[in-house]
Amino acid sequence: MKATEHGRLVIISGPSGAGKTTVVRRLMETCGLPLVLSVSATTRPPRPGERDGVDYHFLTAEDFARRREAGDFLESFEVYGRGYWYGTLRQEVTTSLALGKWVVLEIDVQGMRAVQRQFPDSITIFVRPESLEELERRLRGRGTESEETLRRRLDVARREWQSAREYQHDVVNQSVASAAEEICQRLRSHGT
Repeated sequence: MKATEHGRLVIISGPSGAGKTTVVRRLMETCGLPLVLSVSATTRPPRPGERDGVDYHFLTAEDFARRREAGDFLESFEVYGRGYWYGTLRQEVTTSLALGKWVVLEIDVQGMRAVQRQFPDSITIFVRPESLEELERRLRGRGTESEETLRRRLDVARREWQSAREYQHDVVNQSVASAAEEICQRLRSHGT
């Protein structure tokens, strides 16, 4: 059976500020593989312009907890210690895989570990800037976070950076187009 007949699971992780979301968006537009992006669920409130079911599945804390207990998530974690939960809905992933799609999960390192225990043949890609200094420059350039939040993100990023060796592929995001192209080529090397 060829990979596209049963789908593939692709996990893309990297520190906050690495440009993952932008690279993934470009990948989805340009790669040509049967890619579908898994929409994560979260308990955090929507930001301006975000749409339920498109950017995230926005759930109440109670609904998220109920669904966690029911086993509806492949992985779910409280992120950044702010009381907000994020997770990957199992049915969304398994349905797309059964349709022969390559399901892309944009999740953090701990989420990758949880999903890979269930899908050991998943393709794992770590996206990062060329240095931690560049990452800090990008995060500060956003101008959207307090110094405390920025420090917390950088602490998490340093820990995640150490986990890059757990991934099959390490992609440096110096430009969105080249990073997306490199990821697409690496995915193609896993067979179509």
